[in-house]
Amino acid sequence: MTATAARFVHQISRPDGFPTAGDFAFVEETVPAPAPGQALVENVHLSVDPYMRELMDGGWDLHTPLEGRSIGRVTVSRAPGLAEGDLVFHRKGWRTHALVTPDEVRVLPDHRGVPARSYLGVLGGTGLTAYVALTRTARLKPGESVFVSAAAGGVGSAAGQFARLLGAGRVVGSAGSPAKVRRLTEEWGFDAAFDYHDGPVGDLLAKAAPDGIDVYLDNVGGDHLEGAIQGLREFGRIAWIGAIAQYHSARPPAAPRNLFDIVEKSLRLEGVLVRNHRDAQRELEDFLVPHLQAGRVVDVQTVVQGFDNVVDAFLGMLGGANSGKMIVEVGAERL
Repeated sequence: MTATAARFVHQISRPDGFPTAGDFAFVEETVPAPAPGQALVENVHLSVDPYMRELMDGGWDLHTPLEGRSIGRVTVSRAPGLAEGDLVFHRKGWRTHALVTPDEVRVLPDHRGVPARSYLGVLGGTGLTAYVALTRTARLKPGESVFVSAAAGGVGSAAGQFARLLGAGRVVGSAGSPAKVRRLTEEWGFDAAFDYHDGPVGDLLAKAAPDGIDVYLDNVGGDHLEGAIQGLREFGRIAWIGAIAQYHSARPPAAPRNLFDIVEKSLRLEGVLVRNHRDAQRELEDFLVPHLQAGRVVDVQTVVQGFDNVVDAFLGMLGGANSGKMIVEVGAERL
């Protein structure tokens, strides 16, 4: 066995505001042949996610291979439990090849009609975030009204569909363009949606949900959080997933002006970190796979072709160029 030529993406500088392509570099290196207990994986799908923007400010070391969710095919194995041809989920993304050990990967099940890349979308961390936000954090009850911000993104588009399946009475979403708003209501089952550029979020939400909301899934922060607090009924719940509004700013936005209404309305706000809920993965799959196979859920994805475009895909995702989950396809699932 010989070393394998591979390509990697390194972060080479810290961004000042919105990242640029100049903050990254493509590097060619070799990956050694697997040692006993290791397997060589050729990546076929790479995930780019909003959380990575925060890692760029210090969570990632410069001039080293970056972390990221990935799906790859085992090409050479010297590890028990990993066979050549297996499709595996792992976290050595931003590269074409990786050495892995059995404890670093999950061999993916083969569900009829469900592509492996769904394990980076609705069956992966994206869908798991939406699922636990609704079922564990917000504890959605049948008949309740739900508002989802950044609803045309990966987590948001999953959350709206899941909320409907879980019995929500009304599902409202916000998005950043008229085209995305149309897709929310015409394709993904939202009852109402609005473009947040059209006015104050609180006013737009009041029109979309005139009777108020019970649950808010926050992917944005800032004015969306303020507007949701305004629209929440007494004893409402906020599952705070992300804060797109402040990712690129050195100075976080001011706290919502109506923050004390959390007390006045007896609201509950809780953060959602998917790594705290890995035990729900099987529960998510048992819930979701039949709906995917029956066509009741759409795994909304924007797929960019080619390893050369992984940085562009990441920057595009941060700028809202995607509908649903942004995935970079660098190989074929099946040979």
